[in-house]
Amino acid sequence: MIHIHEKTIQDLEFPTVLHQVSEYCTTNLGKLKVLEIKPYDEKDTLLNALQLTNEYVSSFDNENRIPNHSFDPITKELQLLNIENTYLETHSLKKLVSISLTINEILKFLKKFEEYYSGLNNYASSIEITTVIIEKIDSVINRFNDVKDDASPLLYSIRKQINELKGKINASFSSALTSYHNLDYLDDIRESVVENKRVLAVKAMYRRKVKGAIMGGSKTGSIVYIEPETTLRYSRELNNLEYEESEEIVRILKQVTNYIRAYLPLLKNYQLFLTTIDVIAAKAKYAKSMHAILPEITESRSMLLKEAYHPLLLLNNLEKKEKTYPQTITLNEDNRIIVISGPNAGGKSITLKTVGLLQVMVQSGLLIPVHERSRVCLFDRILSDIGDNQSIENHLSTYSYRLKQMNYFLKKCNKNTLFLIDEFGTGSDPELGGALAETFLEVFYERKAFGIITTHYANLKLLATEKDHMLNASMLFNEHSLEPIYKLVIGQAGSSFTFEVAQKNGIPYSLINKAKKKIERSKVRFDATIAKLQKERSKLEKTSESLKINEKKKQSEAEKLEGINTKIQRKLESYQELYDSNQRLIYLGQKVNDIAEKYFENNKKRELMAEFFRLVQIENSKRKKISAKQKRHEKTRQEHIKKEADKKVEVIRKKKKEAKKKDVLPKKPKPKLKVGDRVRMQDGRAIGSIDTLEKGKAIVNYGMFTTNVNVDLLELVEAKK
Repeated sequence: MIHIHEKTIQDLEFPTVLHQVSEYCTTNLGKLKVLEIKPYDEKDTLLNALQLTNEYVSSFDNENRIPNHSFDPITKELQLLNIENTYLETHSLKKLVSISLTINEILKFLKKFEEYYSGLNNYASSIEITTVIIEKIDSVINRFNDVKDDASPLLYSIRKQINELKGKINASFSSALTSYHNLDYLDDIRESVVENKRVLAVKAMYRRKVKGAIMGGSKTGSIVYIEPETTLRYSRELNNLEYEESEEIVRILKQVTNYIRAYLPLLKNYQLFLTTIDVIAAKAKYAKSMHAILPEITESRSMLLKEAYHPLLLLNNLEKKEKTYPQTITLNEDNRIIVISGPNAGGKSITLKTVGLLQVMVQSGLLIPVHERSRVCLFDRILSDIGDNQSIENHLSTYSYRLKQMNYFLKKCNKNTLFLIDEFGTGSDPELGGALAETFLEVFYERKAFGIITTHYANLKLLATEKDHMLNASMLFNEHSLEPIYKLVIGQAGSSFTFEVAQKNGIPYSLINKAKKKIERSKVRFDATIAKLQKERSKLEKTSESLKINEKKKQSEAEKLEGINTKIQRKLESYQELYDSNQRLIYLGQKVNDIAEKYFENNKKRELMAEFFRLVQIENSKRKKISAKQKRHEKTRQEHIKKEADKKVEVIRKKKKEAKKKDVLPKKPKPKLKVGDRVRMQDGRAIGSIDTLEKGKAIVNYGMFTTNVNVDLLELVEAKK
């Protein structure tokens, strides 16, 4: 059973990660569900969650993108369906159609591409694909969210009567309008609309002469709005019909709602499935934003976080376009505990938090930003003691609170535990606090727990060197600039650079020297030795980096030369073939010439034919029988080789011709320079004037300064007038 304490989740800022993930959700239900994510209790459930997220991430890089899962929540509709004799309005029914269409599209897609999305398809297989909800609602409601005329025979009849009455109302109103307008009883505006009814705009003095119902008047009182008597009678009939229409619509909606009520469990599953898909999609998009992957989950007690990034730091730096330094950390049966030391602000706490946060993320079903060859194991508990632990509510000091935490650690710590302690042993007298911290660490070691601690205490560093399955580690620090390098080095304790940092910050050397005398010489020597070793490690790291870069350059150059050599070899082979072919043709030509000359002298045709036949037989004996296709291919190849050779020859000829032309063309005479001319250097931009000329040298004045220049290097800009 896996259990990770709420305090650990808070210490590692996991809620901030969840808030960032929730921003990628498309629904409020999805956002709320993301914020409720906790580490999984069961391993099988966790592995399934990781697989689903990983499959969704893979959809970003192939052509089979998962369809849109966005939907309007139907929570209120589900609540109403739970209550008898209630009915859903038309817009609510249309929401059910929309969610059904979305579900059906996704389920069909996952079934079609089951090979790519086996986990997602397996998760979706429990949900039924059905169109009955869509068909039932669409048979009653049109695309404008109105109940269709033919939803029932009675509704059809009522709406037909309503349309006829509306025609009569318009006809009677138009008749009254014309009649009273001819009698000059109406104002210039003639008509208006009051309470969605057309009314006559009657002059106040004639209001008693117009039969009908007074609906109001103008602010000045000069106009009275009257609905004509004939129209009024029809309007009353219309009101009755509209009431009957609304009653019939309610009856139809209740009938549809009762039909859908039977599918309430399915609709609940629809919303739950789409909400889960929204959460999976958000986790996948968050993973993509930082190139996170699913590492190997091992059964063995070992973990390798290769090139691991702290997610919050990485995303923050990406936004600021700043560099983030990855760390590589290994924990296994042989090296269970790492003691990280080094100066403050060197990255110790971030490294510790990176390990803890990535572990919590994995155990909560999130992918993590590490190298693809990384691997992790699962822990039953993750215990942490990070940050300022002073408890105001419980009136506990930092040290008292930390002791309370250590007591909890001692109760819960075992071989399936990962513990993370920042600044182990601080808050009390250094000697006593360090001794107690050492004792606690020995207990954790004996219980075979995995852990990472950060400390400045020398006794904890020494303990790490003495124990077989415990390692020292340090954050590299530039000894010259005293700036952190943010790189973790395993196998060596780190110096706190206490006096060096103090000196850099302007503390007088005399005071630093005095402080050194106040502490035990062995401690200073120990810290100095660590600092020296750290400097040497830093130099070795730089040398190693330089050698790697040079090796890559040499490898690249070697590959280039190999490629060039291959190309040259191929060309040489092609030219050799062409040369051999030409030599053979020359030989044949010579032979034919000899036979022709012999025939010219003796005029013997039989001998001529015999010689030709012998020559042809000799040549044919050298040839291999090949198909027509191979002949065409060989001919094409030979033509290609010849064309390439001709092109090369043509380029060489052109270059030679151009070179000859340049030699033949007379050079343009250089103008003779004189004092006062404005000039500039042949490869420069600044313009000056010549002050003096003597023996091929000129002094050029540029205003702010003068310079002595060879005349041949100057070119004329403007001659002196």
